[in-house]
Amino acid sequence: MAHAQATTRPGGRSSRVLAAIHTAVGELVAEGSDKMTFPLIAARAGVNPTTLYRRWADVDELLEETAVAALTQQGGAVPDTGTLEGDLSEWATLIARDITRPVRVRYLRAMVGARADLVTHCPVTERRTEQAAEMLRRAEARGEEVPTVAQVLDHVVAPLYYRVTFALPVDEDHARRLARDVLAMRR
Repeated sequence: MAHAQATTRPGGRSSRVLAAIHTAVGELVAEGSDKMTFPLIAARAGVNPTTLYRRWADVDELLEETAVAALTQQGGAVPDTGTLEGDLSEWATLIARDITRPVRVRYLRAMVGARADLVTHCPVTERRTEQAAEMLRRAEARGEEVPTVAQVLDHVVAPLYYRVTFALPVDEDHARRLARDVLAMRR
């Protein structure tokens, strides 16, 4: 799926319009709206529907962009407890808490549903990769043995997102268990 490239300057009216559109989509997703249309989203956002038609090829593309924007907002510092076990455990529970919030569940499912083509780039994955790499670099600098970034993504992050996306239970104990399991894989 081709993504619209931002050609506008950051800030100003364009930024406010985009924020209003993302908010409108988020509200409609949270309300469980099944049949989203550009006119419905535009009315909620207070913009002309042509604004949406010019920027996005279809509603699925807009849904995907909004979901990615929402799912990459959760940021802040990566936990630094002084041990890799503590960092991974805390990070996994933070992810679990964030993605099990009802609005996040809807965003995840909307994002998966909006994917029509093979995905070669995902900002959510990029953000989680950066966070995992940061934790592993710190642990390595402390002299700890570390798993690979791929192992952390495959055995901590992916199962959390998979379980939420496909309606399987996720709780903090499960997240901590995943963190412990990946530590058993250290190089």
